[in-house]
Amino acid sequence: MDSSPEQHIPDQPAIERMARLRRPWQWLILLVISTLLAGALEFAALPAALLIGPMLAAIVAGTNGATVRVPRLLFGSAQAVVGCLVAASISADIFPVFYAEWPLFLGVVIATVAASSLLGWLISRWRILPGTTAVWGSSPGAATAMVLMAGAFGADQRLVAFMQYLRVIFVSMTAAIVAKMWVDTSGIEIPPVIWFPPIDGQAFAATIGIALVGGLAGKLCRLPSPFFLGTFIFGAVIHLGLGVGMQLPPWLLAISYAMVGWSIGLNFTRPILRHATRALPQIIASIVALIAFCGGLAFVISRVLGIDPLTAYLATSPGGMDSVAIIAAAAQHVDISFVMALQSARFLIVLLVGPSVARLVARSIRE
Repeated sequence: MDSSPEQHIPDQPAIERMARLRRPWQWLILLVISTLLAGALEFAALPAALLIGPMLAAIVAGTNGATVRVPRLLFGSAQAVVGCLVAASISADIFPVFYAEWPLFLGVVIATVAASSLLGWLISRWRILPGTTAVWGSSPGAATAMVLMAGAFGADQRLVAFMQYLRVIFVSMTAAIVAKMWVDTSGIEIPPVIWFPPIDGQAFAATIGIALVGGLAGKLCRLPSPFFLGTFIFGAVIHLGLGVGMQLPPWLLAISYAMVGWSIGLNFTRPILRHATRALPQIIASIVALIAFCGGLAFVISRVLGIDPLTAYLATSPGGMDSVAIIAAAAQHVDISFVMALQSARFLIVLLVGPSVARLVARSIRE
């Protein structure tokens, strides 16, 4: 009689370890672990460290019974800030380059989206991951945007984040390795991050105004992921159409990334984590396949059009735009305008057609 309850005792402390603590202590532990992990990833020069660090910390907390959750208002505000960041990253300079090479750009983007969608479809078809999760997770580029929108379209946001940020890390590291074959980046110093720069009152006020109006417009128009999409669309119109500049200081981005990372990570459970780990070999295989496919596109572009091989590879690299920009800037013979125009064009097209492609693939899976 007494022995049966005791059989479950070893599992209980592990599951309830965080749940036993008061909420302020849970937040403090989460903040400390997030800071340590984000700092370590930043030191290792891994991409998206400020988002991946808090997300990993939240996964650890969530799978150990943490009961704290990010308030919906803070999560919505963080999404709006990310929407401003995406809108501000689109430069009008890409349009002349895109216009001059639009058949090539369109062909590369369509081929990349088709390949990633096929990989996502196969992973879903083989029931490695549920529903359209693999389709959103395989989307090339716009990682944070895809994660934010995936939840609004019924995909498992946790597994989408797992796939997207794993791909970002793989792609960025591969691009850096490939670049070393052509470019010596050992002497290139990345400028230090100024966490608290002087605030430009007009630009910062414009950012807050765009986030507020865009988020509200997204809610009123009943857009999926309204705070992100509403702010992105409104911000892009204001930024490109009226030339309004925005200021997104690093401390604001760090807070916003932490909110997004915590919101995703705290919803991880042990079964979900086990499922993600079980699917890891197939996910890595799909990432490697996509990188190889884009490398093949780069080879064809380089041979047929006579474009520098490194320029072609960096332009077609499926994601990690920040890392690609740093590598391209370090190489004197790389056509950085071509690289960033193709990266930005794919980013924008994936953002616009991603939901439609996911719905189309989901319909084909159900049939």
